[in-house]
Amino acid sequence: MELDAKSLEVDKFETYEDYLDSQISKKDMYYLSDQTLARQLVELGYRGTGEAFKREEFERRKREIEELRRNALSKNTQILTSEGKNLKAYPLLWALAKREASVRDGKLTTIVFIRDKNSKGQEISGYIDYGHRMELDDFELYFSRKKRLLPRPSDLSFYNWSTQVSTSNPSKFFQVIADSNTGLLFKNKRDRKIVIVDPQSDCGDNSQRVELKTSEYLQVVIYDHITRRKS
Repeated sequence: MELDAKSLEVDKFETYEDYLDSQISKKDMYYLSDQTLARQLVELGYRGTGEAFKREEFERRKREIEELRRNALSKNTQILTSEGKNLKAYPLLWALAKREASVRDGKLTTIVFIRDKNSKGQEISGYIDYGHRMELDDFELYFSRKKRLLPRPSDLSFYNWSTQVSTSNPSKFFQVIADSNTGLLFKNKRDRKIVIVDPQSDCGDNSQRVELKTSEYLQVVIYDHITRRKS
C-alpha cells in the first residue's frame, strides 16, 4: 500500500472538520460568517484550494495511514518483557535483561547455568538455552519476580543431585555433545561453533563465560556466544 501526496496531507489533521477548516480563508469567513456553511462549501468544491475529500474518503485514507503505521511498528518494534523494571538488586535478572534484546534479534545466544534447590529442597543444576526458554515461557513472570527461573528436565542439561536424575536435550539454538575428554559441550546451530562450559578451558570462538555473584542462587554462570547472523 502506497500513499500519494493527498493522503499524506490527510494525515496532518485529526478530524474531518479540521481538514475542512484548513481550506477556509479569513475572507471566506468574513463574507459567510458561518463556519458550518463554509465547511459545506469546501466539501462541495466551491471554496478551498481544490477538490476536497468527502468525509468517507477522508476517513478511509486515515484508516489506511493508521494501518501502515501499525504494520511498521509490528515489524520494527521489539517488545521487551524486562523493559521498565528495576532489576539492579537481582543479578541474574539484571544480566538477562541486558541481554534480552540481543538474544531476541539473533545477535547473541546465551546459555545460563544455574545450581540451586527446588521446591522440595533438593539440589538441582542445569544449563538453560535462554533464547529457547523465552519462546516457551512468559518471561514477564520471571522479570516481575512472580516466578523463579530454575533448570528443568526439558532444558539443555538437567541434574537432580538427590534423585540422580539426569537429562539432556537439544534446543532450538544448541546441540548437546557429551565428550569423555572435555565434558559437556554445546554446538551452536547457527554457526556450528562449540561452546565449552568447563571452567578450566577457554569457552571457544566468539564466546565468553561470566560468573555472577548472587545470593539468590547457589551458583549462576552465563555463557554468551555472539552469532554472525546473515541478513
